[in-house]
Amino acid sequence: MKIIMLGAPGAGKGTQAKMIAEKYGVPHISTGDIFRANIKNGTELGMEAKKYMDQGLLVPDELTVKILLDRVSNEDCKNGYVLDGFPRTIPQAEVLENALNDINDKIDYAIDVDVPDENIVNRMGGRRACPGCGATYHVEFIPPKAEGICDTCGKELILRDDDKPETVKNRLEVYHKQTQPLIEFYQKKEILRTVDGTAGMEDVFAAITAILG
Repeated sequence: MKIIMLGAPGAGKGTQAKMIAEKYGVPHISTGDIFRANIKNGTELGMEAKKYMDQGLLVPDELTVKILLDRVSNEDCKNGYVLDGFPRTIPQAEVLENALNDINDKIDYAIDVDVPDENIVNRMGGRRACPGCGATYHVEFIPPKAEGICDTCGKELILRDDDKPETVKNRLEVYHKQTQPLIEFYQKKEILRTVDGTAGMEDVFAAITAILG
Protein backbone atom coordinates (compact mmCIF):
# COMPACT_ATOMS: atom_id res chain seq x y z
CA MET A 1 0.00 0.00 0.00
CA LYS A 2 1.78 3.10 -1.27
CA ILE A 3 0.20 6.36 -0.20
CA ILE A 4 0.84 10.06 -0.84
CA MET A 5 -0.53 12.53 1.69
CA LEU A 6 -1.82 15.84 0.31
CA GLY A 7 -3.18 18.88 2.11
CA ALA A 8 -2.33 22.46 2.97
CA PRO A 9 0.28 23.26 5.64
CA GLY A 10 -1.44 22.82 9.00
CA ALA A 11 -4.14 20.49 7.64
CA GLY A 12 -2.86 17.70 9.89
CA LYS A 13 -1.56 15.39 7.15
CA GLY A 14 1.70 14.68 9.02
CA THR A 15 -0.21 13.46 12.08
CA GLN A 16 -2.45 11.28 9.91
CA ALA A 17 0.58 9.92 8.02
CA LYS A 18 2.14 8.78 11.33
CA MET A 19 -1.13 7.13 12.41
CA ILE A 20 -1.49 5.32 9.06
CA ALA A 21 2.13 4.14 9.25
CA GLU A 22 1.57 2.78 12.77
CA LYS A 23 -1.72 1.03 11.99
CA TYR A 24 -0.59 -0.60 8.75
CA GLY A 25 3.02 -1.30 9.78
CA VAL A 26 4.59 0.71 6.95
CA PRO A 27 7.18 3.52 7.21
CA HIS A 28 6.19 7.19 7.29
CA ILE A 29 8.63 8.85 4.87
CA SER A 30 9.21 12.58 4.94
CA THR A 31 11.66 13.97 2.38
CA GLY A 32 13.18 16.25 5.05
CA ASP A 33 14.00 13.20 7.21
CA ILE A 34 15.59 11.23 4.36
CA PHE A 35 17.68 14.22 3.25
CA ARG A 36 18.97 14.61 6.82
CA ALA A 37 19.67 10.86 7.15
CA ASN A 38 21.61 10.75 3.85
CA ILE A 39 23.64 13.83 4.77
CA LYS A 40 24.35 12.50 8.27
CA ASN A 41 25.47 9.14 6.85
CA GLY A 42 27.60 10.87 4.21
CA THR A 43 26.02 8.96 1.29
CA GLU A 44 26.86 9.96 -2.26
CA LEU A 45 23.27 11.15 -2.84
CA GLY A 46 23.27 12.99 0.48
CA MET A 47 26.48 14.84 -0.35
CA GLU A 48 25.06 15.81 -3.76
CA ALA A 49 21.89 17.18 -2.10
CA LYS A 50 23.99 19.03 0.51
CA LYS A 51 25.76 21.02 -2.24
CA TYR A 52 22.42 22.56 -3.22
CA MET A 53 21.16 23.00 0.34
CA ASP A 54 24.37 24.75 1.44
CA GLN A 55 23.77 27.34 -1.28
CA GLY A 56 20.16 27.79 -0.17
CA LEU A 57 18.95 26.18 -3.41
CA LEU A 58 16.16 23.64 -3.82
CA VAL A 59 17.35 20.09 -4.43
CA PRO A 60 16.48 19.22 -8.08
CA ASP A 61 13.44 16.96 -8.52
CA GLU A 62 15.45 14.16 -10.19
CA LEU A 63 17.88 14.01 -7.26
CA THR A 64 15.06 14.14 -4.69
CA VAL A 65 13.32 11.23 -6.44
CA LYS A 66 16.62 9.27 -6.57
CA ILE A 67 17.01 9.70 -2.80
CA LEU A 68 13.35 8.75 -2.32
CA LEU A 69 13.63 5.60 -4.48
CA ASP A 70 16.78 4.63 -2.59
CA ARG A 71 14.77 4.89 0.66
CA VAL A 72 11.74 2.93 -0.61
CA SER A 73 13.98 0.13 -1.89
CA ASN A 74 14.71 -0.76 1.77
CA GLU A 75 13.27 -3.94 3.25
CA ASP A 76 10.90 -2.05 5.60
CA CYS A 77 9.05 -0.64 2.54
CA LYS A 78 8.19 -3.99 0.98
CA ASN A 79 4.55 -3.73 2.16
CA GLY A 80 4.29 -0.05 1.26
CA TYR A 81 4.94 3.41 2.69
CA VAL A 82 3.33 6.79 3.37
CA LEU A 83 4.92 9.79 1.60
CA ASP A 84 4.58 13.07 3.47
CA GLY A 85 5.80 16.34 1.90
CA PHE A 86 6.53 14.97 -1.57
CA PRO A 87 5.59 15.50 -4.32
CA ARG A 88 4.84 19.20 -3.92
CA THR A 89 4.51 20.13 -7.60
CA ILE A 90 3.26 18.56 -10.85
CA PRO A 91 6.83 18.17 -12.27
CA GLN A 92 7.85 16.30 -9.07
CA ALA A 93 4.78 14.06 -9.37
CA GLU A 94 5.67 13.29 -12.99
CA VAL A 95 9.32 12.50 -12.19
CA LEU A 96 8.15 10.22 -9.35
CA GLU A 97 5.57 8.49 -11.54
CA ASN A 98 8.09 7.84 -14.33
CA ALA A 99 10.70 6.53 -11.89
CA LEU A 100 8.15 4.16 -10.30
CA ASN A 101 6.96 3.02 -13.75
CA ASP A 102 10.57 2.09 -14.58
CA ILE A 103 10.55 -0.39 -11.69
CA ASN A 104 6.96 -1.59 -12.39
CA ASP A 105 5.62 0.20 -9.34
CA LYS A 106 2.96 2.82 -8.67
CA ILE A 107 1.20 4.86 -5.99
CA ASP A 108 -2.08 3.30 -4.77
CA TYR A 109 -3.74 6.32 -3.12
CA ALA A 110 -3.28 10.07 -2.88
CA ILE A 111 -5.20 11.19 0.22
CA ASP A 112 -6.16 14.85 0.43
CA VAL A 113 -6.83 16.13 3.95
CA ASP A 114 -9.12 19.01 3.02
CA VAL A 115 -9.30 22.02 5.37
CA PRO A 116 -10.47 25.56 4.39
CA ASP A 117 -7.82 28.31 4.65
CA GLU A 118 -9.73 30.14 7.39
CA ASN A 119 -9.65 27.07 9.65
CA ILE A 120 -5.92 26.63 9.03
CA VAL A 121 -5.09 30.25 9.93
CA ASN A 122 -7.08 29.88 13.20
CA ARG A 123 -5.66 26.43 13.91
CA MET A 124 -2.01 27.40 13.40
CA GLY A 125 -2.45 30.72 15.17
CA GLY A 126 -3.39 28.72 18.27
CA ARG A 127 -0.19 26.66 18.27
CA ARG A 128 2.37 27.30 20.98
CA ALA A 129 5.88 25.89 21.25
CA CYS A 130 8.34 25.56 24.11
CA PRO A 131 11.71 27.13 23.27
CA GLY A 132 13.30 24.95 25.96
CA CYS A 133 12.30 21.33 25.31
CA GLY A 134 10.48 21.69 21.98
CA ALA A 135 7.08 20.46 23.29
CA THR A 136 4.11 21.75 21.29
CA TYR A 137 0.63 22.76 22.44
CA HIS A 138 -2.54 24.33 21.10
CA VAL A 139 -4.50 26.90 23.10
CA GLU A 140 -7.78 25.19 22.16
CA PHE A 141 -7.02 21.52 21.39
CA ILE A 142 -3.97 20.66 23.56
CA PRO A 143 -3.66 23.44 26.13
CA PRO A 144 -0.87 23.37 28.74
CA LYS A 145 -1.96 22.82 32.36
CA ALA A 146 -0.97 26.40 33.25
CA GLU A 147 -1.72 29.01 30.59
CA GLY A 148 1.37 29.93 28.56
CA ILE A 149 3.70 27.62 30.51
CA CYS A 150 5.25 24.34 29.33
CA ASP A 151 4.05 21.29 31.31
CA THR A 152 7.40 19.55 30.87
CA CYS A 153 10.05 22.16 31.69
CA GLY A 154 8.14 25.23 32.94
CA LYS A 155 9.43 27.64 30.29
CA GLU A 156 7.19 30.30 28.77
CA LEU A 157 5.55 29.16 25.52
CA ILE A 158 5.94 31.12 22.29
CA LEU A 159 4.05 31.61 19.01
CA ARG A 160 6.57 30.61 16.34
CA ASP A 161 7.07 32.91 13.33
CA ASP A 162 5.90 30.01 11.13
CA ASP A 163 2.52 30.04 12.88
CA LYS A 164 1.86 33.80 12.72
CA PRO A 165 -1.22 34.61 10.57
CA GLU A 166 0.72 36.58 7.91
CA THR A 167 3.27 33.74 7.49
CA VAL A 168 0.51 31.11 7.36
CA LYS A 169 -1.32 33.11 4.66
CA ASN A 170 1.89 33.31 2.59
CA ARG A 171 2.46 29.56 2.94
CA LEU A 172 -1.14 28.90 1.89
CA GLU A 173 -0.66 31.10 -1.17
CA VAL A 174 2.39 29.04 -2.21
CA TYR A 175 0.43 25.84 -1.54
CA HIS A 176 -2.50 26.91 -3.76
CA LYS A 177 -0.15 27.91 -6.56
CA GLN A 178 2.26 24.94 -6.48
CA THR A 179 0.73 22.00 -4.67
CA GLN A 180 -3.03 22.21 -5.08
CA PRO A 181 -2.80 21.32 -8.82
CA LEU A 182 -1.71 17.84 -7.64
CA ILE A 183 -5.30 17.22 -6.53
CA GLU A 184 -6.48 17.37 -10.13
CA PHE A 185 -3.40 15.42 -11.28
CA TYR A 186 -4.21 12.47 -9.01
CA GLN A 187 -7.94 12.80 -9.65
CA LYS A 188 -7.24 12.11 -13.34
CA LYS A 189 -5.21 9.05 -12.31
CA GLU A 190 -8.31 7.95 -10.33
CA ILE A 191 -6.34 7.41 -7.11
CA LEU A 192 -7.36 10.62 -5.27
CA ARG A 193 -9.45 10.25 -2.11
CA THR A 194 -10.55 13.32 -0.11
CA VAL A 195 -11.34 13.41 3.62
CA ASP A 196 -12.80 16.27 5.66
CA GLY A 197 -9.85 17.55 7.69
CA THR A 198 -12.05 19.84 9.83
CA ALA A 199 -13.35 16.81 11.76
CA GLY A 200 -11.61 15.59 14.94
CA MET A 201 -8.27 13.80 14.54
CA GLU A 202 -9.76 10.35 15.25
CA ASP A 203 -12.69 10.97 12.87
CA VAL A 204 -10.32 11.98 10.06
CA PHE A 205 -8.32 8.81 10.73
CA ALA A 206 -11.50 6.70 10.68
CA ALA A 207 -12.41 8.19 7.28
CA ILE A 208 -8.92 7.32 5.97
CA THR A 209 -8.99 3.74 7.27
CA ALA A 210 -12.45 3.29 5.67
CA ILE A 211 -10.78 4.15 2.33
CA LEU A 212 -7.72 1.97 2.87
CA GLY A 213 -9.66 -0.95 4.33
